[in-house]
Amino acid sequence: MKYIFIVQGEGRGHMTQAITLFNILTNNGHDVSHIIVGKSNRRALPSFFLEQINSPVTQLESPNFITDKNNRSVNVLRTFTSNVSKYRTFLNSVNHIDKIVKNEQPDAIINFYDFLGGLYFFIKRPDVKHFALAHQFLLNHNDFVFPKGRFYDKASLLAGNRLAAYGANKILALSFQPMKDEPNKKLHVVPPLLRDKIKVQQPQSKNHFLVYIVNHGYSKEVLDFHERHPNIPIHCFWDKKDEPAELKVDETLTFHQLDDIKFIKLMSSCKGYLTTAGFESVCEAMYMGKPVLMVPVEGHYEQACNAMDAKQAGAGVSSEFFDLEILLDYLPNHKEVGSEFRKWCDTSSDRFLEILI
Repeated sequence: MKYIFIVQGEGRGHMTQAITLFNILTNNGHDVSHIIVGKSNRRALPSFFLEQINSPVTQLESPNFITDKNNRSVNVLRTFTSNVSKYRTFLNSVNHIDKIVKNEQPDAIINFYDFLGGLYFFIKRPDVKHFALAHQFLLNHNDFVFPKGRFYDKASLLAGNRLAAYGANKILALSFQPMKDEPNKKLHVVPPLLRDKIKVQQPQSKNHFLVYIVNHGYSKEVLDFHERHPNIPIHCFWDKKDEPAELKVDETLTFHQLDDIKFIKLMSSCKGYLTTAGFESVCEAMYMGKPVLMVPVEGHYEQACNAMDAKQAGAGVSSEFFDLEILLDYLPNHKEVGSEFRKWCDTSSDRFLEILI
């Protein structure tokens, strides 16, 4: 079969998922002829993505979250007004997708939770299969447990799910643990899409901690902790464009731009992992048996859901504060869940081929 991917450009997780699924499909004789990535003004497309994808890649303007002036929390009102004001830009992107699809004539489009993909199917109604893929779709499952309150945020996120999955023949919900499918919702629960680079690691536990901050405004908390505990080694990955590839504050604190090989190496040897509550890197930490502290981005309800889901699956602990002391206190109580999690993840290739072919 022939596929086109549409991939959300926010963060790192959707891109690494796309790389893994690209390899599963192409290694089994299928063709991914083109990849469309939603463009974010706040983030450059990581070089590791382009290096590992052997198909044409096109970046298009896509709806994105807007953060506050400190680049920390999601500003819901500005996100809405900014995206509405760019409707002509997004319409041009939809038209560009339509040209690519008509030129490539794929059998199916796989949308890694980019709203642009949903808009394309809503506006153009193409005669092509649509598979919608993301951890966010697990929120559609009847057994998913939501954080208490925040009913408006819940309704908004579920509405986002409907847009991203508009016209989908099948909805694939990535999950930390097995759950039953719900065919009446076209919902299939699938394992995380972890890359072979993760699976072949030989994890160790050295003295350093690994930190990943999607929004670089959280670097202040990292620096504050470092001032209190200057002897604890920390490697922190961030997205601050105007900084060098490696910013060495001193002997025990280094900030890194996203570097796939370096990130995996430091993950496999870290003592613990602190991150905002995205899905992918938490899965990578669980696979390597690393305790995790998850701090949902302020105002980002989806990450609050992720943190609760991951905590229930045994990943670690969650907090409102980006404070490594919380992780230090948690370490003696962490229970290893890596073995069962690895078994679930290792079924991914068969599971995805069963659903997508």
